[in-house]
Amino acid sequence: MSRGLDHIVHAVRDLDAAAALYRRLGFLVGARNRHPWGTHNHIVQLPGTFIEVLTVAEPEKFGDDGFSRLFARFNQSFLQHQEGLSLLILESSDAGADAAAFAAAGIAASDKLTFEREGRRPDGTPVQVGFSLAFARDARSPSVGFATCQQHFPENFWNRAFQTHPNGATGVAGVVLVAENPTDHHIFVSAFTGERELLATSTGITVKTARGEIQVMAPDAFRSHFGVPPPDVAHGMRIAALRFAIRDTAAVEALLRDAGIAARQIMGRLVVGPAQAMGATLVFEPAA
Repeated sequence: MSRGLDHIVHAVRDLDAAAALYRRLGFLVGARNRHPWGTHNHIVQLPGTFIEVLTVAEPEKFGDDGFSRLFARFNQSFLQHQEGLSLLILESSDAGADAAAFAAAGIAASDKLTFEREGRRPDGTPVQVGFSLAFARDARSPSVGFATCQQHFPENFWNRAFQTHPNGATGVAGVVLVAENPTDHHIFVSAFTGERELLATSTGITVKTARGEIQVMAPDAFRSHFGVPPPDVAHGMRIAALRFAIRDTAAVEALLRDAGIAARQIMGRLVVGPAQAMGATLVFEPAA
């Protein structure tokens, strides 16, 4: 079964500064949320996909559960070395079935894990949100986390009022990973996404999912396409960039300039590099 993009974790050391950055980038940023295993986050929603801006705020709350081990401790370890995009999470209609499929493919990192928390509507009304996740592991990429996410109360989570951004972003067009040899990861990427057909080119491999593209590029190709340095791939594949679809490039360019955020134009895109975006490369491109 094909799995599209659900959300991407942007791990940072200073969550308040990261929320302020996303606001300066022209995004509507949700309230601060707290997880029982010690991580805190802000959510940036787009239609069908969201960015989870996250920090490890209360490590004393770590436990022996799967979320503490595969999510909180993983991000703590990640942040000891860098900030940036730490987990790629795809949508799921059945996290239990995904866990079984990952086990059959030899990439499982967990059984189905479930949690619920209280969320709030724009008017402050409390609502219940719940998720089940199935984690996967690419043995060649210990610095990246992978999972699928099944939402149990999607009507309480998704809200169009949270998806209308001053920068005019209409969605996440794709995510870009970097690896020394992209084809080394094609078996994992195929099993993780549920897509058998991967497009191989001179720059790497591309998967067109039900929601957004997943690209794996070589470091030199990434630098050529986006004009900024790729993350260090000495220890395997890394998540390097998010591609946002926008309505008006000139308007976003003016917004970034007024916010004092340096962006370069390359191949018709506006690129905010990792030095500006807390370890991530954020790409704004015309909606297809």
